[in-house]
Formats: sequence, C-alpha cells, structure tokens
Amino acid sequence: MVNQEWTVSYEKYVQTLMAEDQIPGAAVGLAKDGQLIYGKGFGYRNVAEQREVTLDTVFGIGSITKSFTCMAIMQLQEAGKLSVHDPVIKYLPEFRLKPVIAVEQITIHHLMTHSAGLPPLPTLYPASKRSMDLDPEQEPIPESLSDLVNVKPIDTYADLFAYLSELDFVPLGPPGTQFSYSNDSYALLGIIVERVSGKTYETYVKEHLLRPAGMDRSLFFLEELSGDSNITSLYTSKEQDGKKEVCLSDNWWDAPAMRAAGFLNSTVRDMLKYADIYRSGGLAGKERILSEASVKQMTTPYIECQFGRFYGYGLMIVPDYHGSLLVEHGGSNKGIEAQMYVLPEQGITGVVLTNLDGAPAVPLMEGACNAYAGRPVDATHLSVSQLADPHYQFPIERAEEYTGEFQSGEGTQFSIKWEDSRFVMVTEDQAVPLRPVGEDLFMFKRKGTETFLRFIRDSEHNVVRVRAGFRQIPKVAKA
Repeated sequence: MVNQEWTVSYEKYVQTLMAEDQIPGAAVGLAKDGQLIYGKGFGYRNVAEQREVTLDTVFGIGSITKSFTCMAIMQLQEAGKLSVHDPVIKYLPEFRLKPVIAVEQITIHHLMTHSAGLPPLPTLYPASKRSMDLDPEQEPIPESLSDLVNVKPIDTYADLFAYLSELDFVPLGPPGTQFSYSNDSYALLGIIVERVSGKTYETYVKEHLLRPAGMDRSLFFLEELSGDSNITSLYTSKEQDGKKEVCLSDNWWDAPAMRAAGFLNSTVRDMLKYADIYRSGGLAGKERILSEASVKQMTTPYIECQFGRFYGYGLMIVPDYHGSLLVEHGGSNKGIEAQMYVLPEQGITGVVLTNLDGAPAVPLMEGACNAYAGRPVDATHLSVSQLADPHYQFPIERAEEYTGEFQSGEGTQFSIKWEDSRFVMVTEDQAVPLRPVGEDLFMFKRKGTETFLRFIRDSEHNVVRVRAGFRQIPKVAKA
C-alpha cells in the first residue's frame, strides 16, 4: 500500500482523538472501488497484554446490524415471500400494544424506517438482563429505570410480545408520520425474518449474507471463534473523583430476543466487503447479494431523522455530504462504537471499529474521508448557520412553554429550566446552557460539537416531546 500524504495528517488526528478520549484500540479501513486504499489498527485490543489491533480483529458493530436485518427483509421480498408494505400482524399475529394504536396499520416499512409511532421503550434492558447480571462492571441502573431492577428477563420472542403488550406509553403519531429510533421495531423485524424464512435469524444472516459475501470473521456467537485470539477486549469509562477512567469490562452483552437490532460482530476487512454491496449496487465481489432495485429501495431517504439526514432501510442517508450522497450507519453498545460510510458516487467505502463505548467513531470516520478528499480532517458538511437563525429573537414571555421534566423509556432523563434569563438543560451530572436559535429549536454544545434540540407540539400547541439526537423524548412533568 502506498503511504500517501493525507495519511500523515489523518494519523496525527487519530492519535489526538485517541489520547483525548482514552480509546484503547481502533481499526480504520478505507476502500476505493472495492480495493483497500488505507487500513490500520491503532492501539490495543487488550491493553494489559499489549495485543495490537489489526484489520482482522473482531469487534462488535452494534446497530450497524440493523442494515443486515433490512437486507435480509429485502432478499425475502425479492423471493416473493413478503412485501415491505405488508402489515406486521400478517406475520406476527400476536403483536399487540396496550395504548390505543392500530397495530394493523403498522407495516414492515414502518418498522424499517423507525416510523411505527413507538417512542423509546425500556425493552432492551430486560432483553439484555441475563448478560448484564453476569457483568461485574455493570454500572448501577439509572434511577429512571429503577422499576426494571426486578423485572423478568426477556429471553424469548414470546417474552418480548408479552412485555410489549403491557407497556404504557403515548404513541408519537399515526404510523409513517414520526421518526424515533426504535430497537423494538428491529427486534420485530428479526422475528419476521425467522417466520418467513423458516430459519433462525442468526442462521439466515449467516447463510444468505455473511458467507456469500465472504465475511468469514463475522458472527453473532463469539464461541464459534474458539481458539482465535484476535478478538478485542471491551472497555468502558467511569467517573472517578471527577475524572474519566477507562477500564477493562470484558463481558459481552447479548439480547437473544433482540439480536436483529444490534448484536453482530465483525472486522474492518469484512465490513468493507459488506459496505461494498451498497457501492456496487448489490454485489459482493462477483456474488450478487441483492438486486440493484433493492439497494436503491434501501438507500431511499424516506423520513427525516435529523436536519439534512434521512432514514432509509437500516441506513441513514445524507443527500448532500460535501456535495455527494452519503449512506451510513453507526453502532454502539457496552465496549462498542462503530461507524460505516458509503459514498457510492465517489466509489468510497469506510469503516471504523473501536473497543470503547462513547468513543468518537464518527469523527474518526469523517476524518479519514476528509483527509483523503483533501479537506481539513475536522471539516463538517453542515454549517450551524443552515439551522440557526442569527436574527432570531426569543419571546421571553413564552419561556415556561419549554420548561419541564423529560424522560424516555430507555433511561434518558433531563429537565429544562429557565434560570437567570436563560435556558439550562440539567442532567444527573451537569447543567448545560441552551440557546434558542429558531422557533422551537435550541442549540447546546456536547463534547465540543454543536447539537440541537427540537421541541415537538401536539394539536393544541403544547410541548409534548423533544427530539434529541435520533430519539423523541416525552415530556413527563411541568417545571
């Protein structure tokens, strides 16, 4: 591989980020037209044993698994076994929800686009409970999820259906109208794959995606790599005397009933093979995994999930990423932070895998694309001015409309307060100033990056939720 000038600035950037965030190990790969143009392991897969990261080191990929789930659905559609516009209850007749919501109107398409009307629900915690209970490094459960401490684990699909049927929540809106990231939706998609294919979800993905694509080091069950030492250890961070402390936490979490939402493991080399399927229009090498029409369907921007970013099927779509189309998805879990980029018009694919939850996988991925393209490594495709109105005058008399307590079923909890003529978002460990920059739109800084909150109102114009990141967080109490 030719050592090009752009790699020098990029690797300095990587080393800076890794030092700042105390990342034990990371693997980065970039390919052009299916050929590796840059690949390197940084740091260690196990720090104490000084085991280095390589392009073949197995990491978790978290929610990038969702795109595999959607690819499986598209294969089954091509085989004439289902349509993405079929109602979910055609395949899951026992699917019920407690709130007044017409489940018969929810289609497979709605699950794939996170638009079924489901807010963030607490399902992933009981689904992962068996492995969490075995984890000596497990942090105390957030106070907002304290009711789940003694909840029965979700071990089977039957448990999952029963749990969902008893949850109380307010639907976000009719199916297809509201986006909010939903692991539950993807758990249901995994069950559909099983019932339609007649195989377990994991077996179907292995036989119809991983093996045909030549992804021989990608798997759901690490025990299949018995005797193979090139598997990363996992690391997590804690606050110790006000300082961040990264520690080994080598217990892999699993959620058998929700594996389709984010529990595949892979390597940079394998994931570049996978990313190339989207660049090539459905091919992995000479093997056709998906038709061009299905790839187009997966990469269609169906619903906005952030300003300038849309959701397709298990993939996020940025129509204008420095002037080109970007297809991407990230993933995170304990000891996992991952990112996949595909720039099909430029023939570029990229993957970043790390072994620390909360690691800056997106900046690492963007930095590689920026450096290769000759841009500053920290260049951004979005200008704050595209969202923020520099002339916006906030009407102080309406301040009370935005204050209150916000909490999601996944444990996110914060309050919005009006103090000393300014808004403050208060979490368990910090108070962050909020700046109004438009109607129902606020800005704050997180880890040095400008982030937005969008308040959402009901038909009577009352604030009922706030969109933070890719999730809608319900308002649960007034200030």
